[in-house]
Amino acid sequence: MRRRQGCFNAGMPGQEPTVVDGGHEGDRIGDAGPPEESKRAVIAAFLANLGIAAAKLVAFGFTGAASMLAESVHSLADTGNQGLLLLGRRRARRPADDAHPFGYGRERYFWAFVVAVILFTLGALFALLEGIEKLAKPHKVDSPTWAIVTLLVAVVLESLSFRTALHEVGEERAGRSLWRFVIETKSPDLPVVLLEDTGALIGLLFALAGIILAVVTDNGRFDALGSLGIGILLGVLAIVLARQMKSLLIGERADSEVEATICREVEAGGRVLRLYALRTEHLGPDELLVTAKIDLDPSLTFAQVAREIDDAEARVRAAVPEARLIYLEPDVFRPELAGYE
Repeated sequence: MRRRQGCFNAGMPGQEPTVVDGGHEGDRIGDAGPPEESKRAVIAAFLANLGIAAAKLVAFGFTGAASMLAESVHSLADTGNQGLLLLGRRRARRPADDAHPFGYGRERYFWAFVVAVILFTLGALFALLEGIEKLAKPHKVDSPTWAIVTLLVAVVLESLSFRTALHEVGEERAGRSLWRFVIETKSPDLPVVLLEDTGALIGLLFALAGIILAVVTDNGRFDALGSLGIGILLGVLAIVLARQMKSLLIGERADSEVEATICREVEAGGRVLRLYALRTEHLGPDELLVTAKIDLDPSLTFAQVAREIDDAEARVRAAVPEARLIYLEPDVFRPELAGYE
């Protein structure tokens, strides 16, 4: 038989891996907490949206513009979003306990899902209903200067928040487009902030266009159309975020590069013949569960097998710090289960 290059991820239908080694310090879950790489972006967005929401509400009081009210609700929703993301980060730091032996890392995914389903959706529905009402009963925009100046200031603040988010994802993107980053990243915070800031900037342009056209044409329906545009935009963002967070909440595997690194580090052992049936799952953005079968030199004693597994785990954790829980089962390799020819 000819051995193929690399790891073998063929599963074993209906069979759970036997735990041989799972009680070391590196296996403790939930005590390290999420890293701070995205916290600055979340806080910056929270402060920016809070100030923008207050300014928009004041401007709405002077103008009565439907798109301005929709934008006010949009900014209030965004502020709530950041608060829930910060809550998720704090709750995810709780250590594992008897009820949750794998820790609370998925709290961050849960609260990001709440952001997508509830707050974005409510913001979208409010903007759509406000736009429909103003289409049926057009309202002249009063004091348009207030609205235009407020929206321009909001564009500046949102741009600063967006720049902060771009800076935080710069290294993690690794040359990927922003869209690919949003789809592929395991972090819930940065995709939410990026999509929020992108949606906020586009929504501000909708509001500006609607108010300016309403003033120039003396037709309040353009203002209502701006509100409808904001509602549709928020709905699209809600769908994109909900789909991504649902996938993370259910459980996603590690990136292929990470799995390749795990395979390489395990097989770097001098008495490790091969690793196969590799399974990975993110318990949180930076907490990875790893299970696999490992084929070892058959002449090893039980104590030597245990030592080889310990060494393999140490190599993996050094190369992949997020691999906090590793289960390696020594087994006799069977070609039909691992892609041999």
